[in-house]
Amino acid sequence: MFTDNDLRELLEFVSPDPILSLYLNTDPAQGNADAYRLRLRSMLKEINLARDVTAVEEYFSREYGWTGKSVAVFSCAAQGFFRAYPLAVPIRNLLHVSDRPSVKHLADLLDNYGGYGVVLIDKQGARLFFSHMGELREQEGVMGEVVKHTKRGGASSFPGRRGGVSGRTNFEDEKIERNMKEAADFAIRFFEGNHVRRILIGGTEDNIHLFRSLLPKSWQSLVMGTFAMAMTASHTEVLSKALQLGLEVERERERHLVEDLVTLAAKGSNAVVGLTDTLSAVNQGRVKNLTIVEGLIKEGYLCPSCGALAAHLEDPCVHCGLARLERTLDVVDLAVHAVMRKGGDVTTTPLMPTLEQVGSIGALLRF
Repeated sequence: MFTDNDLRELLEFVSPDPILSLYLNTDPAQGNADAYRLRLRSMLKEINLARDVTAVEEYFSREYGWTGKSVAVFSCAAQGFFRAYPLAVPIRNLLHVSDRPSVKHLADLLDNYGGYGVVLIDKQGARLFFSHMGELREQEGVMGEVVKHTKRGGASSFPGRRGGVSGRTNFEDEKIERNMKEAADFAIRFFEGNHVRRILIGGTEDNIHLFRSLLPKSWQSLVMGTFAMAMTASHTEVLSKALQLGLEVERERERHLVEDLVTLAAKGSNAVVGLTDTLSAVNQGRVKNLTIVEGLIKEGYLCPSCGALAAHLEDPCVHCGLARLERTLDVVDLAVHAVMRKGGDVTTTPLMPTLEQVGSIGALLRF
């Protein structure tokens, strides 16, 4: 499972020697292993880095099982650096050579599929799952007191009102609330331990409402969606629902983000759009969230002295005045690196006309 620590290591690795970054889609639903091996050979023919090509070929022939949906490989043989990450979600093919690993694809996956806490809740307990990059891990659940229903008339039909819920005694209501409180406390520890960034809750409407109300407001704000599902659901059912709902929620969030970004930029209020202004904000360390259209690649320039990025050639660099800028094939990838290394977020979106019209790139600013 690819983790934030893995991403951090890639972000921190910069080499005076070329680094080969390879992303290969191996989704069994879209082709077979022989077809993907042929595609790999075709991609590697374009690269004049014999030791790195050999390292990659050996990995695929000896270690990769061709059972995952994609794989990301990074090699810098001159520095003794090699990392490979089988992934449980499909990805676009990419081959990239630079002085640092290309992490734009991984940033996209983390944005769409990373850091979900999934809760299945009922009146007696909860099951907790961590869904990350298309994989699902279950934490041991928590079970409270058994709730036995005793018919009793005259109670309100609304939870929380005097007399409890119709058909339940006050004693049963107290049991349910104790169970829910225990489940909420357990879930909070689970969320904290797994660095959960988004939460999905499954169960009945009443159970979800009560459980959610017992979470601290800081965790309530991370609840991205709810869904109907029984406690006995299989891992496959939970994962399928988490991926579906998570992606739907993420697409809606991205739509609102792009609307806010374009509106704020038009008002000149803590946002910029277009490659030139966005790179300027990146150089100043002002970017809170970098938003780009998926697959965006732009040629640009990099200062070898201070690391500043530019959309157009400057001689010398306007930031340090010490060097002439060097051409780079993908200045967007370098911007992703710079933002993430400084603690900013990166959001990649499907093609949206609103963002495309202003250059397919923009940023919300810290100041």
